[in-house]
Amino acid sequence: MKHLTRNLLAAGAMALSVGLTAGSAKAQEFINVLTGGTSGVYYPLGVALSEIYGQGIEGARAQVQATKASVENLNLLQAGRGEIAFTLGDSLRDGWEGNTEAGFPGKLDKLRGIAAIYPNYVQIVASKESGITSLEELKGKSLSVGAPASGTELNARAIFTAAGLTYQDLGKLEYLPFAESVELIKNRQLDSTLQSAGLGVASLRDLATSVPINVVAVSPEIVEKIGAPFVAVTIPAGTYEGQTEDVPTAAVGNFLVSHEGVSEETAYQMTKLMFENLDKMVASHAAAKAIDVQKAIEGMPLPLHPGAERYYREVGVLK
Repeated sequence: MKHLTRNLLAAGAMALSVGLTAGSAKAQEFINVLTGGTSGVYYPLGVALSEIYGQGIEGARAQVQATKASVENLNLLQAGRGEIAFTLGDSLRDGWEGNTEAGFPGKLDKLRGIAAIYPNYVQIVASKESGITSLEELKGKSLSVGAPASGTELNARAIFTAAGLTYQDLGKLEYLPFAESVELIKNRQLDSTLQSAGLGVASLRDLATSVPINVVAVSPEIVEKIGAPFVAVTIPAGTYEGQTEDVPTAAVGNFLVSHEGVSEETAYQMTKLMFENLDKMVASHAAAKAIDVQKAIEGMPLPLHPGAERYYREVGVLK
């Protein structure tokens, strides 16, 4: 009888242990933050987000994943291989609509919006040695436009079409990440790079401190031809070393996006914690200075996640 009692007690203890372990596993939330290349703006902001979520969401284990940015991020979200991602607004619109030419297999119907964040500036920078000062002067020269079908490359296509140019007009076309493009320009193996990013992106700051540069203008007339979601903006003088004048260009908004498989509570916490920790976001990159909760739903081309919607109603952004 004593043996039976001991066995029952042991079995009970084991069951309790298994139950607690299962409960702990269930309580732990995995949050994968999809960003972009490590030399862009998405990555440092994603690192800040992962730290905010890891500290602020009970039981959460957050990590950052470097990716090819917008298009890859949205396809990963649709497949459930991430919980929150950065993306350009035009890529987000194309993904939601299922634009196959933009790199999507079909309509990404599981995506749900979290927030509009800051604008991406289309920044075309050439070595001064190349002599390129205008879009027309890109003809016959070499240009890197980012990874194929990335958000940056889709921006390049839009700019070229509106300017009456094609990739065939170039002397050489490269599909390279920001940092690699910069290294080739430094080594006189590439004339120019088009980078869609927040102002003061690290890759272009690095380039401008290494070799003399020209920042190439994209006129308001060309931006008007492209149309929404692009808007005409200015890269202020002094943004990069040696840039002595304001330069007009195009900008398109960036968004944070999740998917329907993420719980309402988690999406609520992810939205709330970002806006309550903007100082940490700004400390990671100055582009975050433009993040404003009052503008968080502007231009959102798809439905909000119910968790984000709950937060915006709570703070009065949505009535």
